[in-house]
Amino acid sequence: MAIWLTKESKVIVQGMTGSEGSKHTRRMLAAGTNVVGGVNPRKAGQTVDFDGTELPVFASVADAMAQTGADVTVIFVPPQFTKGAVVEAIDAGIDLAVVITEGVPVHDTAAFWAYNVAKGERTRIIGPNCPGIASPGASNAGIIPADITGSGRIGLVSKSGTLTYQMMYELRDIGFSTCVGIGGDPIIGTTHIDALAAFEADPETDAIVMIGEIGGDAEERAADFIKANVTKPVVGYIAGFTAPPGKTMGHAGAIISGSAGTAEAKKAALEAVGVKVGKTPTETAKLMREIMSGG
Repeated sequence: MAIWLTKESKVIVQGMTGSEGSKHTRRMLAAGTNVVGGVNPRKAGQTVDFDGTELPVFASVADAMAQTGADVTVIFVPPQFTKGAVVEAIDAGIDLAVVITEGVPVHDTAAFWAYNVAKGERTRIIGPNCPGIASPGASNAGIIPADITGSGRIGLVSKSGTLTYQMMYELRDIGFSTCVGIGGDPIIGTTHIDALAAFEADPETDAIVMIGEIGGDAEERAADFIKANVTKPVVGYIAGFTAPPGKTMGHAGAIISGSAGTAEAKKAALEAVGVKVGKTPTETAKLMREIMSGG
């Protein structure tokens, strides 16, 4: 069992014929993902060979869905074209759109998210500026390395790509149901809360790791949600305990305002609702290991 991405998911890639799109399509195929085609209006009707797997190129997401039954799209297009690509996916009514692209203007993200809401949120958007979503042993949509962990019963939701990978590796012997990299931009399609709700409802996820970072109040809002709605054990990590005060760090969303948004404030909010928070990723993995072993 997994959330949002399963063995049955049929994946298309918008931008499959570009350098990043083709590289990661090959990796997704190698991971066992059921990639069924790509989208590039200028190359529609062509096929692309990926180590013996021939994938068709379609003119649009709607065409790809009609001909393959695709229900997931992974978007590898330049920032200036990302809004158009996401709107196209929303118009086609695809279930899940994973937006990998970094550097998407915030007003473009706001526009396509508002458009999705106006359309009834038929499409779940993950990202932008994210590593994607992986259900180990079943499917992998995005750029998360497929061979660093096994399948298991931990759910992972993370703002940070590299910390997603580290946590997957640290707990590789226990394994994960699904790992979701939601991205660190100020506006994102899927939040910690969305993932927490899905993991809470998933009968094959027993515990949850939540990785946040300094800036904003997403983790504090997640803490309120956990208190009201989550019965499964949650452990957390907040990136940025050593960040100098007053300095903008890393992701566009990592902006601290006064005491709100600091690692200590987020840690306190989570611990107040029973979430154990590690000071390092390794300590966080150790806390989860204790939970999974009944300790």
